[in-house]
Amino acid sequence: MKQPKKVLACVDQSPYADYVADYSAWVAQKFNLPLELLHIIDRHQETATSDDHSGAIGFDAQENLLNRLAEEEGERSRTIREQGRLFLNELKKRSEQREGIAVDVRQRYGQLLETLDEQQQDVALYVLGRRGKSAAQTQRDMGRHVESISRKIRRPILTVANAFSEPKSLLVAYDGRRMTRNCISMLAANPALTDLPVHVVMSGKQNGDADKHLEWASRTLAKSGFEVETAYLPGNPEQQITQAIADREIDMLVMGAYSRSPLKSLFLGSKTNDLLRASKVPTVTVHL
Repeated sequence: MKQPKKVLACVDQSPYADYVADYSAWVAQKFNLPLELLHIIDRHQETATSDDHSGAIGFDAQENLLNRLAEEEGERSRTIREQGRLFLNELKKRSEQREGIAVDVRQRYGQLLETLDEQQQDVALYVLGRRGKSAAQTQRDMGRHVESISRKIRRPILTVANAFSEPKSLLVAYDGRRMTRNCISMLAANPALTDLPVHVVMSGKQNGDADKHLEWASRTLAKSGFEVETAYLPGNPEQQITQAIADREIDMLVMGAYSRSPLKSLFLGSKTNDLLRASKVPTVTVHL
């Protein structure tokens, strides 16, 4: 019998781990799905501090040095694994404070993107920190993994940047094209979310078909039992969507992800990145 799909939370040992765990537990409870907390150990980080000068000394001393370095590396590896185990166990206890959810933990060596890609068929939703340990150290506004994961992974991804606050409403950044229509269809297929009012907002250049697109979105969601409001706000999408979130006191943003190729985004910019950076609320990106 096939296991039910899971919520997969990607955590590192940064302050954002608590935020990821809390939102992941909320999602798992709401959709009655198991939750897995995944911690990836990068071997490059594990061995980066070893200085091997063995080539500059005699044979006997070289052999002794290599043996000592191997012992140190083994000890460092055991320390890193134990730190990770304790870290995951604390997050597991935190997540299990929500009733009725099954929480598993896993620690793996490898690269984050490859590890997440391998599991796509078993995952209903990924949860990431918008920033992580490395971004916190460099003060980047968005972690280096977020874009690469969102471009590669075809499942919905929830990115969070702040302490947990239970969502009471959703806003869909909508343009009427296939990817954002998929956002509407995805919401409509999830009755567990019907207690959250949905605001569907179009923005950008004046579009003669805006009313038709908004009518389709409203009808599709209302048919599934959602309370829906729609609006067309001409102007800069990043500014208008961000302002709409503030004005309507929205708790979560849903949007399509990376409709442009990486090369086009390099020269023309990425609306996905712009909105992710500007948004102050958790954001679900859909790339289907």
